[in-house]
Amino acid sequence: MEKIVSMREIITDIIKALEVFIDQKRIEFAKKSYPTSMKVLGVTVPNQKIVLKELKAKTKHLTGREKLELAKKLVNTNIFECQYIALEYIGKDKKALSELNENDLDEFLINMDNWISVDCYSLYLVGYTWQQNKITTEKIKTYLKSDDFWTRRIAVAATVSLNQKARGGVGDAKRTLEICALAVNDHQDMINKALSWALRELAPIDKDSVINFINKYENNLHSRVIREVKNKIEKDYKN
Repeated sequence: MEKIVSMREIITDIIKALEVFIDQKRIEFAKKSYPTSMKVLGVTVPNQKIVLKELKAKTKHLTGREKLELAKKLVNTNIFECQYIALEYIGKDKKALSELNENDLDEFLINMDNWISVDCYSLYLVGYTWQQNKITTEKIKTYLKSDDFWTRRIAVAATVSLNQKARGGVGDAKRTLEICALAVNDHQDMINKALSWALRELAPIDKDSVINFINKYENNLHSRVIREVKNKIEKDYKN
């Protein structure tokens, strides 16, 4: 019981720390850039990083599992900045990531209704567990079956973790293109953007596979995806 109370106190302190940085202009910016059903305090990313740093210092003693449970409680506040901090907190903590499993992913799948939340969740949590073979490609495919385009975006964005060095990726054309192939006819704007992103991340690692993919699905892919990926390849080739 003591640990639960302690976590509640930590969360209360985090919210109070965030409230110090409330900026009305940021709230208005959020409404236009990443509208969400969550409460938005209006805290800039640099100031969220300050609060995150304080959180890390306060919770050094926690186990990986305890950190995951704390992050879930942050997500359940339904405050956008708390969700962002929770995902950053877990995504950059080795102890917490070592404990992360499929059940945890499902519990973090809350309020995924804007591109910032979705992309952080996809790269930091879903993409990492997939990269580490802690979840299967079949699990990733379940996201694509959703009626919600934000959930479908998770599957495509998660491929970035397989190929982006900053995320520990070493390149995985097979799994990346397997997922991308299932989304070529989904022309929702956020899916188009995710496909373009996924293919552009893979291109420096396996240019030929990406070119072959573009050629194979040229009649299915949105013109934006084809244009952006070809421009990326041509630019890299010239350089």
